[in-house]
Amino acid sequence: MARKIEVLGAGCPKCKQTIKIMEMAVQELGIDAVIEKVQDIDEIISRGVVATPAVAIDGKVVLSGKIPTLDEAKALLSK
Repeated sequence: MARKIEVLGAGCPKCKQTIKIMEMAVQELGIDAVIEKVQDIDEIISRGVVATPAVAIDGKVVLSGKIPTLDEAKALLSK
């Protein structure tokens, strides 16, 4: 079953960079994953995110307020 990765943010350059890094991490790890953008502010707030970009994996917010490095992204996906 594919893992669900969500990048939460308003579509700013940092959010776009976070999506690219998560895509690279998925490719390098060779995992089956779907990456989605969540830009609805109400949805983002309802998840308790106060700083974007944020990353949620399988519904759980695992990173907030920064762009992950490629190594950080791979570590998050390996958990």
